[in-house]
Formats: sequence, C-alpha cells, structure tokens
Amino acid sequence: MNHGTQALVEVRDLTLRFGGVTALADVAFDVGERQICGLVGPNGAGKSSLFNCVNGYYRPSGGSIRVGGVDVLSVPAHRTVRLGIARTFQHPTLQPDRTVLDNVLLGGHSTLSGTVLSAMLALPGERRRERELVTRARELLGSLGLAGAERTSAGDLPYGSQKRVEIARALLSGPRLLLLDEPASGLTHSEVGEVGELITRIRADHGLTVIVVEHHMGLISAVTDHVVALVSGRKVAEGTAQAVQSDPVVVSAYLGAA
Repeated sequence: MNHGTQALVEVRDLTLRFGGVTALADVAFDVGERQICGLVGPNGAGKSSLFNCVNGYYRPSGGSIRVGGVDVLSVPAHRTVRLGIARTFQHPTLQPDRTVLDNVLLGGHSTLSGTVLSAMLALPGERRRERELVTRARELLGSLGLAGAERTSAGDLPYGSQKRVEIARALLSGPRLLLLDEPASGLTHSEVGEVGELITRIRADHGLTVIVVEHHMGLISAVTDHVVALVSGRKVAEGTAQAVQSDPVVVSAYLGAA
C-alpha cells in the first residue's frame, strides 16, 4: 500500500482450516482507500477462500479482517453489505428467468431501512425508496452499457453482459469495497480490455476500493495499484504487478501449476 494512503481493508494473520487442510496461513496485507488491489496465485492458492472470509461466508480459524475500522468477523454474513462490502462471482449468480432490471434490484433490497410490516403495507416512505432504487438501477445499467436490456431475461444475455449485470447489482448496494472474482474469466480478448476500462471507471465514478481475483495477468497489470500473491494459502509476494510477476517464487508457482 502506498505510504500516506489510509487503509480501508486490514487483514491480519488470517488463517482458515477445513479439518486437517489449511486453506490460508497467517495472511496479512492492507488495501488503501480507493486502491485497486489484485489477488493472484495459481489454482488452489486460497484466493477465493480469502474472498469468502472478507465477505463473511467463511469464518476463519484465526486472525482478523477490518473494513473501515469495523471487525468483519463480528458481523453476521448476511449483514456484511451494511458494512459496505459487495462482491461478484466467477460465474454470474443471476436469476435467469427474471429480467435484467429485477436482478439488479436484488442488490438494493438489503439496504432498505423499512420494516417487514411497512413493506407489506407498501407505506409511502417504502414506495419512495423503491422508486429511487429503480431509478438508480437504470442509471447503473446505462453506465455499464446495458440500458436497452432492462426487460430482457438475464439468462438470454451473452456471458460478458451477464457479468456486467452482476456488477450493477453489487453497485446498487452502495459499497465502499467491491470484490470482483475473476471478472475476465470466459471473456474474449476484446471483452477483457473493456472490463479493465470498466473497473478503473467504476473506481473513479464511485470512489470505491476494489479487490480483484484474476488469472489474466494482463488485466492485473493494467488496472491494479498493488498486488498480493498467494501460493498454497500463504502470501509469498506483495507490491506492484510488475514486481510480483517477476518474483521467483511466484514464477515458480505458476510454472509448476502449468
């Protein structure tokens, strides 16, 4: 992390075990406000496990994770969105038979402050917030190049567009931290370039901190300020994309995986 940049994400001595298998071992790093951090490593390195810990899906065996100074591990997994954490998945988790707009709106409902009773009665304040969400969802779709797809069934969209729908859904929750899980997987070469431009624009437009798990090193080099490399659940290198890619341990891990 650059000196003088305040940390939004602080990971300390993070350890995760499944029975006798150690998925993460004493991993520690910071991600500064409005930085784009790349998380790299060969398959099985622990990248997705770390994401799942930050997002609250996994409870680590040891260590701590703080986002904006708040202990993520003290919050139930379904409430991490209230901490300003949102994520996408390697394979889009959309409801294929529902419209694109409906899928995006799912990202905003967890932020509504009304009670179940007020929602059931459709009280004026709740109706107003719903209208505001719809307006915001449409704006996000437009900014992601999907303005004409609002009423299309999500399952009918090309794969790359489905990934953008998932990003729009994540952004609708108003996050401070966006976790992107392999946004380039399954995309064409030209689509990968577009995703890189999209990530940097999202950071600028929304003032976000981004952590991106990605195997496409060209994308990592193009968009990140800072990279953390994992091998067999341990952090083995940290720094710029260029420095990490030339680290002998990282090179050996990738060659071994290949």
